[in-house]
Amino acid sequence: MGDIVAVTDPVMRFEQVFAGWLGTTHAYAFWKGRVALYAILRAMGIGEGDEVVLPGYTCVMDVNPVKYLGARPVFVDIEPVTCNLDVSLLERAVTPRSRVIVAQHTYGYPCEMDAIMDIAGRHGIPVVEDCCLALGSTYRGRRCGTFGVATYWSFQWNKPFTTGIGGMVTTGDSDLAAKIETLCRAELQLPPTKTAVMLAAQRLIYRLFVYPKTSAFAASLFRWLTRKGAVVGSSDTAEFVPEIAADFFMGMSAGQARAGLREMRRIDANLAHRREMGRLYDQLLREAGWDVPTIPEGMDPVLVRYPVRVADKARAVAEAPKHLVELGTWFECPLHPIETPLALYDYEAGSCPVAERACREVVNLPTHLRAGERAARRSVEFVRRIGPA
Repeated sequence: MGDIVAVTDPVMRFEQVFAGWLGTTHAYAFWKGRVALYAILRAMGIGEGDEVVLPGYTCVMDVNPVKYLGARPVFVDIEPVTCNLDVSLLERAVTPRSRVIVAQHTYGYPCEMDAIMDIAGRHGIPVVEDCCLALGSTYRGRRCGTFGVATYWSFQWNKPFTTGIGGMVTTGDSDLAAKIETLCRAELQLPPTKTAVMLAAQRLIYRLFVYPKTSAFAASLFRWLTRKGAVVGSSDTAEFVPEIAADFFMGMSAGQARAGLREMRRIDANLAHRREMGRLYDQLLREAGWDVPTIPEGMDPVLVRYPVRVADKARAVAEAPKHLVELGTWFECPLHPIETPLALYDYEAGSCPVAERACREVVNLPTHLRAGERAARRSVEFVRRIGPA
């Protein structure tokens, strides 16, 4: 990216390595995944009066870039097995103002990309893939992230691998890539040195101390330190209001890029481990008498977390730390987290009933490299006591 990458050479190397692994031609690294989506939408010319179609089961930070540009998010309900956008409802959400469809591969389960691309093609609407949770997943033998005009990725703490926080755009569209590059040359800011150093210290602490048994305490401490301004938070309550901050459009630091390059060297082991953890959870839950959903044919997911529906989510979340179980809460509401002022994001209560039920029932279990068979068995024994939804 011109003069920007000249002073952050590790960033350029990370972009090249990541693009090469995915099998695409262009990659651009950013401070956060939501910044990557913002860059895509800006480069596509999304603005006032435009509509962006998304699943009504996502993170509010994926909706913020839409609102920052003055566009309107349109939410589509999900189907209950993969928690992905329900393609049978997609076409009715399309209007003459629809400019983008966001295909979010939830938890790592691939979307029904054939159907989505067919609908998008018939209406002349580009598809942007959200692969923040789907590193390595494939649909009909093809990697997620290679179907749409562009894809955005996240490397935040609980994503398939972490650079602390961080994000990436990938695209094989040369025209779109040129527009993103021009935008970055003109407006992209570099992270302040103090912020980059703080994040480097957090990465070190994470590597040394954060494991399944300590995750609940670590998450609680991290949230408290974020509120005190003592650490670099992945999210800030100021971002729950859809108004762009002056320092939002920020690039990736050299330290983040070096962390990303280290992760790329073990990416095959990472993905293989997550696949094995998914199979292990399937086996253990079936042995415990749970009804494990059948994933549609053609999908080969690499799960960032293993979703499971429980009878009492609030109880599960409250009791998990006492049992040393790493239990995730994605998604607490249709636009996670629970503090999100839904009306400000054009979400109408009751409009996505399947998603809203999932928010009440779904918790998720760890699949990362620090969680092995013992953690899986402990987690399944815990949710078995809570009971299935």
